[in-house]
Amino acid sequence: MNEQAPPVVAPASPKLPSAPKLAAPPPRKRRRWIWLPVLLVLAAGAWYLGPKAGTLLSTPAPATGKGSKKGGGPVPVVAATAKRGSIGVYITGLGSVTPIFTVMEKSRVDGQLMAVHYHEGDMVKEGDLLVEIDPRPYQVALEQAEGQLLRDQATLDNAHVDLERYTKLLAQNAIPEQQLATQKALVAQSEGDVKTDQAAIDSARLNLVYCKIQAKISGRVGLRLVDPGNIVHATDTNPLVVITQVQPISVIFTVAEDDLPKVLHRLAAGQHLRVDAYDRSGKEHIGTGSLETVDNQIDPTTGSLRLRAKFDNADNQLFPNQFVNVKLLVEEKGGVVLAQNAVIQRTTSSTYVYAVNPDRTISVKQITVGVTEGDYTEVTSGVDPGDVLVMTGVDKLSEGTHVTVQMADDTGGGKSGGKKK
Repeated sequence: MNEQAPPVVAPASPKLPSAPKLAAPPPRKRRRWIWLPVLLVLAAGAWYLGPKAGTLLSTPAPATGKGSKKGGGPVPVVAATAKRGSIGVYITGLGSVTPIFTVMEKSRVDGQLMAVHYHEGDMVKEGDLLVEIDPRPYQVALEQAEGQLLRDQATLDNAHVDLERYTKLLAQNAIPEQQLATQKALVAQSEGDVKTDQAAIDSARLNLVYCKIQAKISGRVGLRLVDPGNIVHATDTNPLVVITQVQPISVIFTVAEDDLPKVLHRLAAGQHLRVDAYDRSGKEHIGTGSLETVDNQIDPTTGSLRLRAKFDNADNQLFPNQFVNVKLLVEEKGGVVLAQNAVIQRTTSSTYVYAVNPDRTISVKQITVGVTEGDYTEVTSGVDPGDVLVMTGVDKLSEGTHVTVQMADDTGGGKSGGKKK
């Protein structure tokens, strides 16, 4: 049997000290990295909100009552005094200036235009000579008619003499009765010829009158439409000149049918209703007149009625076909409390004013308003005459705020022109 040799065992090498293993980062450090973005976000928010937060913390709550004395001092405001007075109730409408009379002067005879006696845009009076047409053909016709009249008149006179003679002869049975009847017919014929001649004379004289075209009304003439030297005809469609009456002049405007009863009631009572005309912007007053009449039908498409007002127009501010804004005065309210529009504050649910007390503190008063006209509004409740009401500076006011007051002028201009909010 073969004996197996025992396994050779290598001598054990001496153990070298092993390198230290890197330990895993502790969980705490890993958590720090996770929170780092969060900290950065918080830092950015603190940087952004820091000034505002400081401002909010440093701003005191709105002071009321006596506490306002501890704030930044009284608030400067501009105020106006409520007063007792009169205010008008107006109906507004849109209108157009319309001449009462417009005349288009045309020729009534044929002929050459010889002379023009006006300048474009002149103011003319009724009867002024405007245009002359060559009268010579009609002068000749007049002389011819007068000559024919003389001849026929002589024939008539002779016929009358013969008629008297035949009448005597017939009484003596010297002539037949038929001869007398014939002479009577001849006399009647001659009388007809004389009348015809007289009509021709009158016609020729009338044509001579028509050769001189005179103004039929007083007014302003427009641009010249035909120059001298041209031949004009009675059948021409275009006029020679147009005259428009401007003093007086009227304005035709419309009002809603709901306002018609107020107008008719006052017209029936014999009242003369004042009408004011304003320019296109509605700011500049250009004339005052009175209501003349109303139309006889309501326009069903617009639900409105046309009215005519008459204006003297002495200063020529109203021009034909000019667009105007119209205010019709239907009532004058007297003895009411008036406040400037700038003092009235409004919200969706209330209307109020800031009133200045004698101790220079503010009271908030709820009010009821009525008619507004121009810069003033009627206050029906909540304000008494003499109350001092704030116009500007209201954005810093509350109940009990102390103020320093500067009074505005009564014209509604300057500092009282608007309210700040």
